[in-house]
Amino acid sequence: MTSSTDAGTTGTHASPHGTTPHVTDADASPPRLTRLTFHGPLSEARADRIVRRAAEPLLRASGGTVLDLGSGWGEVLLRVLEAAPGSTGVGVDLNGADLERGRASARARGLGGRVAFVEESATDTARGPADVVLCLGSAHALCPADAPPPYTADALRALRRLVAPGGRVVLGESFWQRPPTDTELAAMWPEASPDELLHLGDLTDAAVAAGFRPLWVETASAAEWEEFEAGYLADTEEWLASHPGHPEAAALRERADRHRATFLRGYRQVLGLAYLTLVPVATD
Repeated sequence: MTSSTDAGTTGTHASPHGTTPHVTDADASPPRLTRLTFHGPLSEARADRIVRRAAEPLLRASGGTVLDLGSGWGEVLLRVLEAAPGSTGVGVDLNGADLERGRASARARGLGGRVAFVEESATDTARGPADVVLCLGSAHALCPADAPPPYTADALRALRRLVAPGGRVVLGESFWQRPPTDTELAAMWPEASPDELLHLGDLTDAAVAAGFRPLWVETASAAEWEEFEAGYLADTEEWLASHPGHPEAAALRERADRHRATFLRGYRQVLGLAYLTLVPVATD
């Protein structure tokens, strides 16, 4: 799970996960996100349920297509393909390293001939319609860079265009669990605003207005968030403990400390991530 940023990101539009800290010496760099299965707050149990629901139209048709927008390494995409053996898929992202990880994972699982990972923008994509469309933490990738937030309504309209009749959309999108305080906003990503995101009811209403019925609405738990945030920094923290005198350690340490503070002092238990499984309404 990732966006066209570095993953899976949390789905925020100025995501704190947009750039993974790294050093310039490849031989000394910390491993990159090896503790994460999904690039977002998603447990194995929830992923299994989401995949099972997403695969339903593919199983009914004994095949079909899956489009993952802002796919990153496409773990959910690959699991949907495994659940529906006759299906094929495409993952679209701008992060070449994540795409290569997805290709390697597909080859290892015997899916290399059924999926392509493509380095391109999801904005105004000509791909689709697909039977299943995944957009997990990547709704902003569907909108022009100069579009004002919140992006949700525009992204949902794009997703409605990209899903085939009778298909499924799985949208992972950020929302405010409660109004953030000024102190919390100041600790978040640059220019964080209370108007940047919707609340959960408004997010679901926006999906209905865009031409969907919400088959399933669920939200990431506090435990899923903490597992994700710890895993996101774990490789970096272990590397810093072993390389305190490395020339790049100071900059890397500053970025890791800033990210941790952004979560613990800013968006922890304020920022939510909803997983909406959506069915397009038939047109007359």
